[in-house]
Amino acid sequence: MLLRLSTEDSRPLHEQVAGAIRRAIAEGECAPGDRLPPARELSLALGVNANTVLRGLRALRDEGLLEFRRGRGVTVAGVADRRSALVERVRELVADGARLGYGKADLIEMIKGAP
Repeated sequence: MLLRLSTEDSRPLHEQVAGAIRRAIAEGECAPGDRLPPARELSLALGVNANTVLRGLRALRDEGLLEFRRGRGVTVAGVADRRSALVERVRELVADGARLGYGKADLIEMIKGAP
């Protein structure tokens, strides 16, 4: 799994880490059941603090994309490939809406009214 962070990205580093892993899952680089490298290895490869990587991993766990198992490390969840693609599209929608001046509540109302 090859992850890269952009110095031009204005998002916090932990969000960039989560986004890079989310993208790797969505693009099939990491399949459900695959084990991720330890946070310390990821942090060295990305040039960020291990706590930054852990924060990104916890966010993905909370989204249901990763599973933390004692003694087995961090693995990609069984439904992660489908869910990851959808989560990424939702994030893009929120970002596009913000650029156009719409808040999350506005987008929710639009979605509720959609057929």
